[in-house]
Amino acid sequence: MATVTFDKATRIYPGGTKPAVDALDIEIQDGEFLVLVGPSGCGKSTSLRMLAGLEDVNGGAIRIGDRDVTHLPPKDRDIAMVFQNYALYPHMTVAANMGFALKIAGVPKDVIRQKVEEAARILDLTEYLDRKPKALSGGQRQRVAMGRAIVREPQVFLMDEPLSNLDAKLRVSTRTQIASLQRRLGITTVYVTHDQVEAMTMGDRVAVLKDGLLQQIDTPRNMYDRPANLFVAGFIGSPAMNLVEVPITDGGVTFGNSVVPVSREALTAAANRGDTTVTVGVRPEHFDVVELGGAGLAKDAGLEVSVNVVEELGADGYVYGTARVGGEDKELVVRVNGRQVPEKGSKLHVVPKAGETHVFSTSTGERLSD
Repeated sequence: MATVTFDKATRIYPGGTKPAVDALDIEIQDGEFLVLVGPSGCGKSTSLRMLAGLEDVNGGAIRIGDRDVTHLPPKDRDIAMVFQNYALYPHMTVAANMGFALKIAGVPKDVIRQKVEEAARILDLTEYLDRKPKALSGGQRQRVAMGRAIVREPQVFLMDEPLSNLDAKLRVSTRTQIASLQRRLGITTVYVTHDQVEAMTMGDRVAVLKDGLLQQIDTPRNMYDRPANLFVAGFIGSPAMNLVEVPITDGGVTFGNSVVPVSREALTAAANRGDTTVTVGVRPEHFDVVELGGAGLAKDAGLEVSVNVVEELGADGYVYGTARVGGEDKELVVRVNGRQVPEKGSKLHVVPKAGETHVFSTSTGERLSD
């Protein structure tokens, strides 16, 4: 197995002035599952194709283990790629598809058969080895594509949105299979997706890209708890974090009719920039719904939210509502008890839970809170 290093790797397409991937710096450990995630056009697939040798590298370097592979052809990189559209040969059987790369490499037939049968057993494909791809479901075809990569025993797996053609339920089960398979095989894997739920559930670490620039790389938990900037905060998490620009006041920020305490360091950092407001982030599950007139609460405490839509998901409910903040109407999402969902058109009063707010500079987007 091997480590993978992007050393200020840059790709500028011919005729372009702005890099599609701009000085990407990532160290991927031996056996690690790294997910590249971001919106369309952020450079994640380009980064993967640079590693595969399918795109030129215009600056910096890419290394697999100790080898500089920046300008090596794909066949010499010891990688195996799983594509979004499976890329299976329709006239070949499953077994022939899985063993084709080994056949081209001149591996003896009995060795190919052994490796194919072993991979088929791992992927529950044994009974399909003599079928053609057209006789398989989408999920089975994707497993054949995985099997083709496994039999080659590469140093690195590259996966480019391999689940995007599957239906929702199959995506969930297949992503679990891929993650557990990678843990078992221990092969360094770089996985590209635009789906941040996929990224959070599969990766040892997640790298978020935007406009060709790396925004943050961290474990899923750390990224959820401590997003580095406003973009990551709004991108990671489903439903997305609520981001509201609020005025700074003594001891905290003004949130509706309440003062919400935030860290002194964040307020000092904002003041040093000359900011009079900060952007506060609160995840939907980190609001408390307050009973008006309750013990120690003013009769109009917190932020009043007009309920527009309620999504009932069984255990939880999500309220999509509108709140008046700083003279503007803002859309907010609040998670509520699934058995106590409010009526559409009603009013809720919410306050952020203590210690669960994220504070960002409104001017730069950088995180200010600990």
